[in-house]
Amino acid sequence: MSYAAFKMVHEPTGVENCASGYITHSFSDTPAPPALSSEDMEGEWFTKKNKELLAPIPNLVITKANVLEVYIVRVHEDNKRPALDATAPKRGSTMAGLCGAWFELACHYSSLHYFEGPDWQHLKRGREKFARGPLVQSDPLGRCSGVLIYDSQMIILKAAQAGYGLVGDDEASGSGGTVSVHIESSYIVNVHDLDMKHVKDFTFIHGYIEPVMVILHEREPTWAGRLAWKHHTCTISALSISMTLKQHPLIWSAPKLPHDAYKLLAVPFPIGGVLVICANSLHYHSQSVSCALALNDFAMTTEGSSEMPRSNIDVELDSAHATWISSDVALFSTKTGNLLLLSLVYDGRTVQRLELSKSKASSLASCISTVGDAFFFLGSRLGDSLLVQFSCGLASSSSISRSVKDEAGEVEAETPAAKRLRRASSDISQDVVSGEELSLYNSTPNNSDSSQKAFSFAVRDSLVNVGPLKDFTSGLRSNADLNATGVAKQSNYELVGCSGHGKNGSLCVLQQSIRPEQITEVLETADTLGEVTESVDYFVDGCTISAGNLFGRRRVVQVYARGVRILDGGYMTQELCIEVPNADASSGSDNAVVSTVSIVDPYVLLKMTDGSIQLIVGDPATCTVAINSATISPSFADPIAACSLYHDKGPDPWLRKTSTDAWLSTGAADDLEVTDGSPQDQGDIYCVICRESGRLDLFEVPSFRCVFSIDKFTSGKNILVDTYLPDLPSDAQRTVKEETSEGDKQESGQNMKVIEIAMQKWSGQYGRPFLFGILSDGTILCYHAYFYEGQDNMVKMEGGSMVENAVNSISTSRLRNLRFTRVFLDSLTREEAEAGASGQRIVNFSNIGGYQGAFLAGTRPAWLMVCRERLRLHPQLCDGPIVAFTPLHNINCNHGFIYYTAQGFLKICQLPSLNYDNDWPVKKIPLRGTPHQITYFAEKNLYALIVSFPVSRPVSQVLPSLVDQDNNHLTEGDNIISEDAHKSYAVDEFEVRILEPAKSGSQWEARASVPLQTSENAISVRIVTLLNTSTKENETLLAIGTAYVQGEDVAARGRIILASIKQDSNNSDNWVNEVYSKELKGAISSLASLQGHLLIAAGSKIILHQWNGEELNGFAFYDAPHYVVSLNIVKKFILFGDIHKSIYFLNWKEEGAQLSLLAKDFGSLNCYATEFLIDGTTLSLVVSDDQKNIQIFYYAPKSMESWKGQKLLPRAEFHVGAHVSKFLRLQMLPTSLSDRTNRYALLCGTLDGSIGCVAPLDELTFRRLQTLQRKLVDVVPHVAGLNPRAFRRFRSNGNAHRPGPDNIVDCELLRYYEMLPLDDQLEIAHQIGTTRSQILINLNDLNVGTSFL
Repeated sequence: MSYAAFKMVHEPTGVENCASGYITHSFSDTPAPPALSSEDMEGEWFTKKNKELLAPIPNLVITKANVLEVYIVRVHEDNKRPALDATAPKRGSTMAGLCGAWFELACHYSSLHYFEGPDWQHLKRGREKFARGPLVQSDPLGRCSGVLIYDSQMIILKAAQAGYGLVGDDEASGSGGTVSVHIESSYIVNVHDLDMKHVKDFTFIHGYIEPVMVILHEREPTWAGRLAWKHHTCTISALSISMTLKQHPLIWSAPKLPHDAYKLLAVPFPIGGVLVICANSLHYHSQSVSCALALNDFAMTTEGSSEMPRSNIDVELDSAHATWISSDVALFSTKTGNLLLLSLVYDGRTVQRLELSKSKASSLASCISTVGDAFFFLGSRLGDSLLVQFSCGLASSSSISRSVKDEAGEVEAETPAAKRLRRASSDISQDVVSGEELSLYNSTPNNSDSSQKAFSFAVRDSLVNVGPLKDFTSGLRSNADLNATGVAKQSNYELVGCSGHGKNGSLCVLQQSIRPEQITEVLETADTLGEVTESVDYFVDGCTISAGNLFGRRRVVQVYARGVRILDGGYMTQELCIEVPNADASSGSDNAVVSTVSIVDPYVLLKMTDGSIQLIVGDPATCTVAINSATISPSFADPIAACSLYHDKGPDPWLRKTSTDAWLSTGAADDLEVTDGSPQDQGDIYCVICRESGRLDLFEVPSFRCVFSIDKFTSGKNILVDTYLPDLPSDAQRTVKEETSEGDKQESGQNMKVIEIAMQKWSGQYGRPFLFGILSDGTILCYHAYFYEGQDNMVKMEGGSMVENAVNSISTSRLRNLRFTRVFLDSLTREEAEAGASGQRIVNFSNIGGYQGAFLAGTRPAWLMVCRERLRLHPQLCDGPIVAFTPLHNINCNHGFIYYTAQGFLKICQLPSLNYDNDWPVKKIPLRGTPHQITYFAEKNLYALIVSFPVSRPVSQVLPSLVDQDNNHLTEGDNIISEDAHKSYAVDEFEVRILEPAKSGSQWEARASVPLQTSENAISVRIVTLLNTSTKENETLLAIGTAYVQGEDVAARGRIILASIKQDSNNSDNWVNEVYSKELKGAISSLASLQGHLLIAAGSKIILHQWNGEELNGFAFYDAPHYVVSLNIVKKFILFGDIHKSIYFLNWKEEGAQLSLLAKDFGSLNCYATEFLIDGTTLSLVVSDDQKNIQIFYYAPKSMESWKGQKLLPRAEFHVGAHVSKFLRLQMLPTSLSDRTNRYALLCGTLDGSIGCVAPLDELTFRRLQTLQRKLVDVVPHVAGLNPRAFRRFRSNGNAHRPGPDNIVDCELLRYYEMLPLDDQLEIAHQIGTTRSQILINLNDLNVGTSFL
């Protein structure tokens, strides 16, 4: 019996929902971007002449699967661009990620509403299956909101009072008051009692005294076979919501709307009303007027009504998304990625008509939202999400028509004529990275006005998306080290996945760890590296502790154990001998030497081995240094464990804002002379000191005045608050002392102390400082500073209690409004500190490959990159332990770095060209088509990829392809109307491409392709090894399985293709040679090689074939129930998944040539993917389904429950929360507790872009972690009161299901253990009968064992 653990190694990236609102700031806090002109679009966005402020920019809120993210949209101007910096950010808008305490503020909830469980079972009205989840809408004025649950129950949530509703009040926000959401009460309305049978959508509309809700519903649903008789079945009903009386009278309605109406869009003030979006038409309705617009030939009018006006363009709006970019203009994103503009022609009283015009294309959007007055966000599950800036102007009629013609010309000019048939007409302007301008004009002139609105668009930022991951495989990197072993060998490989759809289709190359690109040239001058020890005045008779630059890079400072040297180039200008002042002979201070060094121009901070510190201050005028007299006196009772200098850069340092006298601050950095007057040389300098007792202090430099203090920093609290409270009441002081003494008593047994401390701020003027601390047990604490604005007369204690205190009783020089919130870091960076080991592990960098952050040296090196105010942790495991690291920037190594390994190698490298603003560094290779399946040919280092792309063909070519070749007759409906014969239809064409991965400095290239026949779709592709029965030799071939898609009246057929691949750089036609092809009955859905034979899943049959060098001969078969979706082979065992009938376990018997059934799952399950899970000698079977679950089965013929071995027994079940579309089996690494090598884990690719991992566990580790998991369910405060145990429970969607064993631990919950304070960790470990160190070892071993790729 084996056990497993599930962990999410890559968070979801596909954006499903988006909205905007003021969460982290009020309406009056943030300035808006300058107006966008045509000159700005072509050149620079910001100009000195354009500094007017518009409306502020609200927050952007998005959801990715079950992850909610809040962003601040900032507009910045970058005036300085380094000459060699090719990656300098362009002037524009960026999305800064919200994290830490700001994220907690955004997710703060004031009330919880629960409508599940036995008490609310009646709300379901006997149903168990629902096609969608709840729908939520808010009143435009924030007076209430509505939630539609179970498709029939409307919940009305009433806001607390006016001005404190669900939408921030502009006046309240402008006055400086804090407006927060508060729900006063709620009640339920049964819409079935209102004669609304099928509710499709609802919204609140503008312009009414009381909230008015408009509901789109269908009283008598219809279907495709009844459309000729029943087609206008939808109705909208407007209800006036009286929250006081809990009444909802009907005030107006509009019946007889098309059956394909599916969405409502409230029209903004002052027009009001509602827009009904249908697949083939658009309808505007208000209480007094209505109008409509037909979009294509399928739009039907009701009987007795006049014909609808027809749009100038043919378009279908099913699955479209819309938002308002002005009060009378709506922007639509269609299912093909086209952007459409809908104008409401409004004469000041009523809407006269609707006008629709077309623009270029963008990403295939899953949601859209306006962000302020100048931006909109396009969220996508199939491509990258975009932040787009728009601007509105006026254009004359002549310029409009000319622009439309020019735009059409651009479309034709962008695509060569030879390739035009191979791409859809919407495949235009898709390069997001280039920030391409999108121009959009009304194509229909308005008779009442000679000028029309002209809109311009510019992509300002994007969020990368690697989903949906339909298939992936692992391959060798271009810079792989073939001699690597162990963990370093894992970084030789990368994950190549099929991502996206249509024009957003791409290959995603993912690498969990970083393998730097080594500079091969050997770099005695500015261009080269050479040993110059004999010709310089550097100290070479001992160890150099540290070296750096002073006085604006005019001098070099070298620190060794007993002194400091100042050098001008290679010549020494000054030398200081370090002596410990007030040395006590008995204490041994005479022997104190320099231990660690921190350098911030013009200061050098020295920590001595006796626990004291020395500050060396430089004089920029004379370029000399001296020891500062104002320093901290040594304390032998509580020596200093770690210290560091922090430079709060900029003309407006961030920490000044957190001071109680920030409004009196006139520039604390005035005393600090600036060498060149540049903004980066300005700011304040602080000293961070941590003592062995765990106390952390922040001092101003050079005065050493304490401004911030933290007790028990080593305990790892979630929030760090200034503990300097001298005037607390006596009982409060007593409480603090008791808590401190108790905590110290518990921690004394752990000997926990800080061995390194660092504080750094990145991201320019908007960045907030990060605080890092490395503890003696290897734990790395990471905190992010934030500004806390509390009540002036209250001081918040750690336990949450508020203690009253006068403002003037606390020193006004302290940073009372400064808070730190803890940030999670993966335990992969944990390492045990060696006795006597010294050396700096945290090295900051400001520009390496265009990124900034910190490098973490040690036995497990890692990069901490700051992207959008979020830390991205990327390990570097390829070189083993790294002793020293520093950035390097010169002509031969542009923004690179140097590091020295424990094996004695000095390497000069650069970062690979990847996008590091992701959980795993990623590179996307655009395909302009939909990738379906990929396989890796290891011998040739090539990839075979199935790609489909839309091709426009006339109907005369499409219909003849629907021919039953057996009976040689056309299908019914082959009479083509003459006017339809000239129309073009988009059909998908498939091909198999042979791709060669990028080598150093090159791009991925398509070397060859295997074309397919008309209406032939490639379904499966694999590299197989077949035994040639004639020559008795193994042959490695490319196997392709296809299916002919010819309609439901034609019998299904497929074709198996075998091809050989050889690399020929002279002739691309010789790369792939077809050696065999054969048609079979049924679609060939899966392929696999079984002990030299080819196993083919053709329709509902599984056939085993022999290869004789010329043809395939079937000699064994097995009948599957319906349709095989996957095949997996381990030795002679076969696992296949059926589309509806779960999984089957087969055995291949060479004697007798039989495929015999061993066991199967007797339940019904819609399979997505299957794979074997191997733990030593234990073989388990894993399957994923359409309800986002994974199940683990095992074969136990001796068990009575298995019905004499016929039934597969469940071993574990788990709800992932995402559709798992692919499993990839990878070998685990041996760990400290287990040296078994025959252990394999499964990587799980999902449709939302996340990647999970299922890893086997031994029983002792599982029992320990499962007990911890159950404890954490009760201990950890969960988001919005949600229950992680209920979330991971198997979902059956109303079908009968017998609960299986709970033998999978949830690592997403276990990760919270490391985020708990130290006291809580020790207490929980004691309660479950183990130790904290043992738990951390188990979690660490799991991370190390699954350090793939």
